Amino acid sequence: MTPLISASQLQEQLADVLLIDCRHDLANPQAGRLAYAEGHLPGAYFLHLDDDLSGLKTGTNGRHPLPDPQVLADKLASLGVSRSSRVVAYDAQGGMYAARLWWLLRWLGHEQAQVLDGGMAAWQGERVKDLPKPVAAEFIAELRPELMLGVKEVLENIQVPVFIVVDARSPSRFMGEGETLDPVAGHIPGAINRFFQNNLQQDGRFKSAEVLKTEWQSLLAGVDANHTVQQCGSGVTACHNLLALEVAGLSGAKLYAGSWSEWCADAARPVVRYLG
Repeated sequence: MTPLISASQLQEQLADVLLIDCRHDLANPQAGRLAYAEGHLPGAYFLHLDDDLSGLKTGTNGRHPLPDPQVLADKLASLGVSRSSRVVAYDAQGGMYAARLWWLLRWLGHEQAQVLDGGMAAWQGERVKDLPKPVAAEFIAELRPELMLGVKEVLENIQVPVFIVVDARSPSRFMGEGETLDPVAGHIPGAINRFFQNNLQQDGRFKSAEVLKTEWQSLLAGVDANHTVQQCGSGVTACHNLLALEVAGLSGAKLYAGSWSEWCADAARPVVRYLG
């Protein structure tokens, strides 16, 4: 199954998929829920980044730690997601939040997951306010821990490099300028930068597989994607880079879920800044 689905394809296959609205705004956490209430794709359910697609914060595990897999599996089951369900996630932010759900589903062992390419802006069909009535299903998670790694492995990699860390944040935040979300500016030593928005065309849809493959291979300079670890500020937009790699046919990259917000919570961890 391709990781992306076009709006026209979704329109034709709407009866065969289970839609999940992932719209969100980091500056206004209730914006997504309000937007969903004002109008959403027919039959779509809503999952909230903080409440459903993230776990409990401890102050040291990042701004969007991974949810408890059983809790997430139970939530998905309550919406009618089963092992045979084909799930399509969408948002209005170029896929940055929908990609998080796409990755989480794969982490739970559910491969039948796609992201609506272009999101709400690409959808030309009707939008409804009616709330769907879910029929609960059975969803048994088959966790894939090999899709991620933790802060310990990232720290060890600085001393003995085994993989390349790719940071999905904006170039300014990567360099340590204009940090507004986390208390410490900078990046993980040895990391390289691929701003997640560079995966998109001007219309908000993903670039072609060929273009993405060329750009990513140029960035990685001969290193295979399966020797990379993707991170960002809190483990959300890193999933966008993981999605782009899958679109490009470059599989095998891992997620450092805690990302910069976890990394910088411990002052003993090294930080690199490029400040004039």
